[in-house]
Order: sequence, then C-alpha cells, then structure tokens
Amino acid sequence: MSLLKVVYYPDHPLTKKAQPITDFGPALQKFAEDMVETMFEFDGVGLAAPQVGVSKRFIAYCEPEGEPNCLVNPEIVEMEGREFGEEGCLSLPQLWASVPRATRVRVKAQDLDGNPLELEAEGFLARIFQHECDHLDGTVFPDRLDVFTREAVLKEWVDKREAAIQAVKAAERPDAD
Repeated sequence: MSLLKVVYYPDHPLTKKAQPITDFGPALQKFAEDMVETMFEFDGVGLAAPQVGVSKRFIAYCEPEGEPNCLVNPEIVEMEGREFGEEGCLSLPQLWASVPRATRVRVKAQDLDGNPLELEAEGFLARIFQHECDHLDGTVFPDRLDVFTREAVLKEWVDKREAAIQAVKAAERPDAD
C-alpha cells in the first residue's frame, strides 16, 4: 500500500464531474487499499478519488468505530430529511462549516468486483455519503452553503491554502543534517 497525494481545492480534478469505473481488476483493488490508507493517514472518514487526483467515481469511507469500505460508481437515489452538521474536508484542510444535508439516503453502487449494491444510511453515514458523492460531481462542501457563508469560508480558505501547501512541501523535504 502507499499514500496518495491529496489535491487541494480548486485544483484539478476537484471541480469536474468524475468518470464511471468500468475496469474491476487488481488495479482497482490496489487503488482501494491506497485510498483507505490515505484516508486513515489524514484522519478522514471519507475520501473520493478526485481528492487524490483521479477523476473516477470511487469513494472510500469509514464510520467511527466501523470498518473501512469502498463504493464504486455510487449514486444517491433517494434522500429524506434535513439537518445541519459540521463538515470539514481533506481537500480544504482546517476549514469547517455547518452544512445542510439529508438525514437519510439510499445509495446504489458497485463493490470492487463490479457486483451491484444498494445501501441505506442515516445520520453521520448519510452525511459521509453525500459529502463524498458531491466530490464525484465536482462539488465541495462550501458549494452547499448560503452565498454569504460560502464567500466567508472560501476567503478563509485562500489564507489557509498557502500555509497547507507549505506544510506539505516542508514534510517532503529531507532533513538538511
């Protein structure tokens, strides 16, 4: 397994619609393992392929105290309810906002072998699915906010983005000893 590089908003392909996956071979299994490892390395509960620079319809997720899992070509086909909850994003690190989401969703997807799946989720898992599926359509959580809050959050991101990039560069440099 290996860590994947997380892409920061608005870099490519975060703002574009991802393409469906049609190849269900060993490369997809390896990608799934790398996605899960990357998600855990950055203390995430979800990660979409566009967040690691891959424009494919693929998500990894893990509820707290749960087991990691992956969905291929997920699609939310039903939503109910509405509530606000704090969200952050690995592609907009150190940025948080209260985001409106459905309280229950039904998702159709495929497993890593291409078999069809259908899942229902409520609460936090429903929020994870909505957040990650948004990434597959080129949407980030600030896009779900009212215009004034979105502008304030994105202005804050402009300041934090450069600091995040510099922190990554510093971590990649070998010690000068």
